[in-house]
Amino acid sequence: MKNSRIAKSVRLALVFGAASTLLSAGAMAQDVSDEEENVETEERAERITVVGSRIRSDGLDNDSPLEVISTEIAVEQGLSTLGELLRTSTVASGSNQLTSAMSVGSVTEGGAGNESISMRGLGANRTLVLLNGRRAGPAGTRGQVAAFDMNSIPVSAVERVEILKDGASSLYGSDAVAGVINIITKKGDDSSFNVSANQPMESGGENYRLNGTIGRAYSKGSVRLVADYRLQQELARGDRDHFACGQRMYFDQETGERADPIDPRTGDYHCNDLPYGMWMWDYGAEDYISLIQNYDYDGSKAAAGLPTYDPQNPGDIAVPEGWFPVGYDKTSDGWADADHPFQNLETMIPRTEAWSLYGQADYDLTDTVRFYSELLYSRRETQINSYRQFWEPFIPAWYGLVEGWDGYVALDPTAVTDHSGSTTTIDYTRGVLGLEGSIGFWNWDVSWQRSLSSGTYATKIIYQDALEMAANAIWGDPCEGELSPISQRECYAIDFFDPEYLRGNFDQGTRDFLFGVDHGKTIYKQDTVDAYITGDLFDLPAGTVATAVGMAYQTDEIVDTPGEATLAKNSWGMSSAGITAGRQTTVAAYGEVQVPVLRDLPGIYSLDVTGSARWTDVNTYGSDTTYKLGVNWAVTDSFRVRASRGTSFRSPALFELYLGDQSAFFDQRSDPCWNWAQREQDGTINPTVLANCQADGIPGDYAQDFGSGTAYTGGGAGTLRAETSVSEGVGFVWTSPEGVWATSVDYYSVQIDNQVDDLSGVQILNLCYTSENFENEPFCDRFTRNDGSESGNWGIDEVYGGYVNVASQKVRGIDTVVSYQDETDVGFLRVRLDHTIQIERTYRQFEDSAPIQYVGRLGNPRHSGSLTVALERDSWAYTWVARYVSQVDDYDRFASGNETTYRGTPVYFISEAPTTVYHTASVNKKFDNNVDVTLGMTNVFDKKPPMGSPSATYAVGNAMLYSQYDQFGRQLFVNIGYSF
Repeated sequence: MKNSRIAKSVRLALVFGAASTLLSAGAMAQDVSDEEENVETEERAERITVVGSRIRSDGLDNDSPLEVISTEIAVEQGLSTLGELLRTSTVASGSNQLTSAMSVGSVTEGGAGNESISMRGLGANRTLVLLNGRRAGPAGTRGQVAAFDMNSIPVSAVERVEILKDGASSLYGSDAVAGVINIITKKGDDSSFNVSANQPMESGGENYRLNGTIGRAYSKGSVRLVADYRLQQELARGDRDHFACGQRMYFDQETGERADPIDPRTGDYHCNDLPYGMWMWDYGAEDYISLIQNYDYDGSKAAAGLPTYDPQNPGDIAVPEGWFPVGYDKTSDGWADADHPFQNLETMIPRTEAWSLYGQADYDLTDTVRFYSELLYSRRETQINSYRQFWEPFIPAWYGLVEGWDGYVALDPTAVTDHSGSTTTIDYTRGVLGLEGSIGFWNWDVSWQRSLSSGTYATKIIYQDALEMAANAIWGDPCEGELSPISQRECYAIDFFDPEYLRGNFDQGTRDFLFGVDHGKTIYKQDTVDAYITGDLFDLPAGTVATAVGMAYQTDEIVDTPGEATLAKNSWGMSSAGITAGRQTTVAAYGEVQVPVLRDLPGIYSLDVTGSARWTDVNTYGSDTTYKLGVNWAVTDSFRVRASRGTSFRSPALFELYLGDQSAFFDQRSDPCWNWAQREQDGTINPTVLANCQADGIPGDYAQDFGSGTAYTGGGAGTLRAETSVSEGVGFVWTSPEGVWATSVDYYSVQIDNQVDDLSGVQILNLCYTSENFENEPFCDRFTRNDGSESGNWGIDEVYGGYVNVASQKVRGIDTVVSYQDETDVGFLRVRLDHTIQIERTYRQFEDSAPIQYVGRLGNPRHSGSLTVALERDSWAYTWVARYVSQVDDYDRFASGNETTYRGTPVYFISEAPTTVYHTASVNKKFDNNVDVTLGMTNVFDKKPPMGSPSATYAVGNAMLYSQYDQFGRQLFVNIGYSF
């Protein structure tokens, strides 16, 4: 139980983390004097356990690539959350990660504000997160909770993070498909108080943190308490120019000049964000000009002499004074109202307030038995503001129900409102009780853990029944004194055709009747009992055979209850969902053995083989066995080759099995049969799709927009199979004899079969119409289509998707680390390069499907990494970090690359981002009075996110919203610490 000098040096080496892990351990071990080594010549050297093995060792000779990141990096680089720290690793930089910004505009796994890590881009539910070597239970809201929320533990409580970069299901069980993240909390006798702040050079997005920790070590135990408070201020869309209203960003193919329409009111390219006004659906009017009619709020349209309607014959269109058709040619596109002040209120980075309390204690019950415990409580509140478009009613103008409007058209008033957004609150509690001890040279550990995530989500909604009731009142249905049938609101006669209503200036009666807040709640509970024993079996000529065996029992339970309006499908234009509830029990037994095969031979300094196996039984799936083999060959004392091959399996998560029907919406233009005649003429339609659309009787000129289609997603209980995977890796590590230079190169490959995936509505449609057996294709039975009898509407009504097993996903790549450290004339210099090359990330939906290659696409750079240069001189330390991602584009997603047409003119769009480099600089000073101050700057050169065409990228305005790109701009940061 006591610490030997070598064990201390290994722990310190790990603490240095990403700055010097490859070098420090060996150098520190050399500091052990011969005298100290001789003291225990008759005793075995003490060993510790690091992630990737249950067998205790000196932590230096791993057969799998292991990256260690010290939280000192968070201070040096101005990182305020554990998620931000982990995204500096190359296992995360090569793929788009779920950040709080990513969860703003859509329903994401874990709910609003959730931050998780997807190693190698394989999905957060295929990355196992451990806390001090034990599972960290999921946290989040809504039905799709499966991953640990990195907001749940403050970075101030963490000493380091160990990242195992290959699969480890044989040791840790399901979810360890892509790798393992082991979060190690602070221990020891130190105490400190810290205050930090991140201040962008432009207002919005400020971040403040206050934390303190007290640690005390005694002869028989230790205690530690950490308290942390963090406030992330909102970054609103209007706070940054690069989020300004999105322009089309079209360029003439011949001249290369911008081809966007000009808005005469601003003299700039037209903003094409969220249009509002009167939609007018043609029922045979001879003078029909345009779908969208705008009101002339400032008189500019009339002053410019824009054409409007002049009814001459029965059925001709008549509009009230001040209304003009727009959006029917390039000139009128420039007049369309699609730039509303509400957009500036939209949240880009949500306001997040988080409180955390972490405590741990251990006590030696006897000379060989120790009791330990951990308790973590955190509370996070995330607020999101947004705006949205909504429409209702649908009134035939020729009925004479609306004054001033006439003709063979239907009127559809489409308004915009800022009543949109949510408040999410998550209380997360995790407790651990355990005993560990030794029997001779054997060490054992028994622990019990419970994690409980209790989350609520309050969502601003528009009541469907209220909107319909007010619309029906136009037809003469009763309103005054009546109550809406579901929400029980007193009816209010809304003037849908008032121009002020359409641009969101609602009177109080309208607000009280239409708007409300829906409250949902999610509970996720996980209990785990884990027991193992590790030690030495016997000696061989090359060394000692060591082993570890253990067993685990785990239960998971989820209950997500959406709000009343959501359950009643009474929330207009919002995702509906049913109750998600399920329970799962997992039992496992595992074993590991490490065999030293050869020692001290020519070309073989040492050769070790490690093997592990695990039997797992999941009551919702069944049982399976996984294994892993590893070889660690030290050619010399400075050059080492390592290789491993392992299998994994992942039983479907609870939400994948039991998710209550959740709805979403999709654009009708995603219909494979939309406007198929024009696409046939352009040569941009798949011949099989063309034939199937024709066989389905869909007119070639069907190109009308009759509103969004609805797609439903549900769990796959009873039909889903478990995922299986194979992970392989081979690499080498070299350290210079003097411990100055070190490098490692590791090749990795992971293939997942029977992957559980959520087929979206659009995917279902494509699978139907690309089928070679169209008449009998089962996917064609999973959606309903209109028959054209109503106004020529052939659009999709509803699509029923859900979780199914697809064929496979595969990733391959190379991780490279090069580091240097030495004492120089100017101080102690450390340099480290982390670089990842992604060779392949492919997805195959079915066995006969063509694989889709994602490497090189937006969010998936082929090259990514960071270069760190640090200099320590006396009590000063200077750090410079350059983080980079290579050029990416999405042009292979489109049939004609980046070429299209706009109003008959051949144009090209922008769906690419150049190689991007961000720089961070900081300086640290340690004062004699135990005060430690760090000052720094992130995004030193104030680089803006890449800009692209909104129709072809994931963008807000024209700014690309991928996790590799900085959205804040240049920031100053400061951290002041006091140790005592």
